[in-house]
Amino acid sequence: MGEAAIRYEARDGVAHLVLDQPAKLNALTYEMWAALPQLVARAEADEAVRLLAVSGAGERAFSAGADISQFGEMRSGSGTVDAYEAAVWAGAAALEKAAKPTVALIRGICFGGGFALAMSCDLRLGAEGARFRVPAARLGLGYAHAGIATLVRRLGPGVTGDIMLSARIVEAAEALRLGIVNALWGEPAFAAEAEAYLARIAGNAPLTLRAVKRALVELGRPEAERDVASVEALIAACHASADYAEGQAAFREKREPVFRGV
Repeated sequence: MGEAAIRYEARDGVAHLVLDQPAKLNALTYEMWAALPQLVARAEADEAVRLLAVSGAGERAFSAGADISQFGEMRSGSGTVDAYEAAVWAGAAALEKAAKPTVALIRGICFGGGFALAMSCDLRLGAEGARFRVPAARLGLGYAHAGIATLVRRLGPGVTGDIMLSARIVEAAEALRLGIVNALWGEPAFAAEAEAYLARIAGNAPLTLRAVKRALVELGRPEAERDVASVEALIAACHASADYAEGQAAFREKREPVFRGV
């Protein structure tokens, strides 16, 4: 069994971050959480990358949550608990605040920390067999304020309260209705549909994607802390870009635009 890690694969404008511990249903280790900010930064620095996609190795799970084999060492005393929690929420924040759009591709189990990771992405695409749960209330874990805040922003207080207080399993169809996933496909079609969706985003104007993502990030902050000027600067860059001219020309000529991010 190989060492648990997050594999990084960049192709066709998409940086794929693959949670790679299939023997443990892609359970997340401290090291995997700690690696996320650097992997996100790598994708942000690559001009060929238009978006990030997070998935789990294999078809059984996106992630079953925390790797419990580390609990005795990493989550037993106040100091180690604090360090572990800091790594978790720094990793989640790296995805949530990334300069480029982030999409979670979810098959099978998406529990606990895996659920938190998926909800840190801008969009979530699910396969019909996906199942969602936050079992903190069954384990006696105190769930971080940052995690609750993200869920409330994504799902609202009612759905968040239901998920957290009941600790129940949410099946895929209900997850779509509740807004946990943005799209849902049957398992045979999932890979192709998800790939086509990612390709659709990757084919759009990179500067526009960045401006939209920045607006989403700023709208997630308290109103008094929002940097609206940064969003307006990115919008202005879109209007001054060669891609803006290309988009108009392609529309007039009834062809697909070819965007270069300039």
